[in-house]
Amino acid sequence: MTDLSLDLTQALAEKINTRTARIAVIGIGYVGLPLATAFAAAGFVTVGLDLDARKTQAIQRGESYIPDVESALVAKLVASETLRATDDETTLADADVIFICVPTPFDRMKAPDLGMIRSASESIARHLRRGQMVILQSTTYPGTTEEFVLPILETSGFKAGQDFYLAFSPERIDPGNKEWSANNMPKVLGGLTPQSTELARALLATLTPQVHLVSTPRAAEMTKLLENIFRSVNIALVNELALLCERMDINIWEVIDAAKTKPFGFMPFYPGAGVGGHCIPVDPYYLSWKAREFDFYTKFIELAAEVNQSMPFHVVNLVADAVNRDGKALRGAQILILGVAFKRDIDDARNSPAERVIELLRARHAHVSYHDPYVPQFHIGDSVFYPDAQVLDGVALTPASVRAADVVVIVTGHRVVDYGMVLANARRVVDTTNVTAPLPGNGKVLRLGAPSADSAADGKANGST
Repeated sequence: MTDLSLDLTQALAEKINTRTARIAVIGIGYVGLPLATAFAAAGFVTVGLDLDARKTQAIQRGESYIPDVESALVAKLVASETLRATDDETTLADADVIFICVPTPFDRMKAPDLGMIRSASESIARHLRRGQMVILQSTTYPGTTEEFVLPILETSGFKAGQDFYLAFSPERIDPGNKEWSANNMPKVLGGLTPQSTELARALLATLTPQVHLVSTPRAAEMTKLLENIFRSVNIALVNELALLCERMDINIWEVIDAAKTKPFGFMPFYPGAGVGGHCIPVDPYYLSWKAREFDFYTKFIELAAEVNQSMPFHVVNLVADAVNRDGKALRGAQILILGVAFKRDIDDARNSPAERVIELLRARHAHVSYHDPYVPQFHIGDSVFYPDAQVLDGVALTPASVRAADVVVIVTGHRVVDYGMVLANARRVVDTTNVTAPLPGNGKVLRLGAPSADSAADGKANGST
């Protein structure tokens, strides 16, 4: 290492140690905004960069659009001038450390879409200067940092490890989780060089007490995929068992409650209408796509994804069964969906299984409405299942709206919903979450993973705790 690069390393280390390093976060959504506010609250002057003017303007007004980040904190940080937001990429030239926190979706063929990482990297390259550090946080396949981001950054004429520092540290944001946040979540980190790793470690250590180092960026990238594929596989296992339990007249919810009494060797996962969010439905396909480059086929991982992707179809079959019990057809039936967020008590509807459920019901000519206290509007369509892209407005949940439905389908079991009122007024209920288990169903409930005789009658084992 030359004396000049040693000087750069020591200069950035000193800025991190004294908290005078300037932080830029590209993408201030569910990952980027918590990270930006955490650094600003820790004393670092931080700027959030986003092309969505609604986000940048909200931050500048001191308003948060993410439940996990309080508006009062944003307002305080903006007033103290430690946090601001902009759509002006030239601000990147003033940053000492730049985080990339943009979405990484897949396309219609389930291939990785790195368009936003490309755009962010190109923006950085246009303003890159010596001594800066770039940390990718977006979930992606192993090799992205070194094979995709690095060459783009080096179009600036600077060399990674010599002129600037590069690392990968996966996001671990869990929307709605009050216990773990950007301020205390253990971090995994892999740098391109030892200097990159150490500088990034020192910076992340100002937020969280535990920073676990791995040997390379690709090891850190694989770590993130393992975390989410672990969940995908185990959810698929219990989803498949739920389907089997329906046929065997066994209640899967009762079985899970019994199994989790074992103090070792078991971790409870729960069935549902599918998997949602940004990671679990997406990450298995990122790894499967990359694995084919090595003539390797991740059959086990893809099978799990297949099982989870099939669950909305099963839910629609349960709805058809519920309608049929009243001598009606699914065509023309009034269906009310309760909950379209991808998990309970949050406003995040990305990749929610409710989208596919609604599309499939509409494709079978049912009339579908929805209620979600956290999601006032919901996007569906533009898919092979339902070509027309639409934005649905949620409806009020009242005794009248429940009575108007032939079937109420609980896709996401938000705690604030009055399920007692729902059961009192509904004709039929399909419960994919077991949230109605403690309540008298009056023979109205068909429960995912429970035998029809049990789920449609009172007094049977329902798996409630």
